[in-house]
Amino acid sequence: MAYRYRKPGINPILILVGVNVAVFIATMINQSLIYMRFGLIPAFVTETPWTLFTYMFVHASLWHILFNMLTLYFLGTFTKNLIGETSFLMTYFIGGIVGGLFFFLLSPLVGTSFNIVVGASGAVYALGGLLVVMRPNTRVMVFPIPVPIPLWIAILVGFILVSFFPNVAWQAHLGGLVYGVAVGFYFSRKERRRY
Repeated sequence: MAYRYRKPGINPILILVGVNVAVFIATMINQSLIYMRFGLIPAFVTETPWTLFTYMFVHASLWHILFNMLTLYFLGTFTKNLIGETSFLMTYFIGGIVGGLFFFLLSPLVGTSFNIVVGASGAVYALGGLLVVMRPNTRVMVFPIPVPIPLWIAILVGFILVSFFPNVAWQAHLGGLVYGVAVGFYFSRKERRRY
């Protein structure tokens, strides 16, 4: 079996985690400034279109960033090794933007036009959606379940459970998940053509 040598370089997942942590520290110093400049508020998105991107770097609490960054690390590492760094980054960022667009488009229907959405969950769910399609039966450990379960169950049950918590931007999660599933089918076809 041949192994391809890869020069050690900067891990993009650790860069993403570092940027998120830096923004979280800034948020703890001046929450209202960071929320208003970088959080996504559907009613003002035409005046602040950059927030469709920046909202995914802002987190509301220590638990929020901890959960998102741990999930990013594990799903991101799996995804990066599966489809490569560039495709991983595109899936992550576009998934986050699509999540923001879902929140924006659905906000008039659910009365959240003036709510502020923050967090990397939409981008992380894009990675989960891709893996649900490409590697659905991979066994993963999920706290507090004591035995490994199929990845597709972990992602979809996690999505359903988290969506019932108050103040959760389930629309962004849904957008990221839908995008990830679509991209997963694309990469699955490419993978099948290779073999």
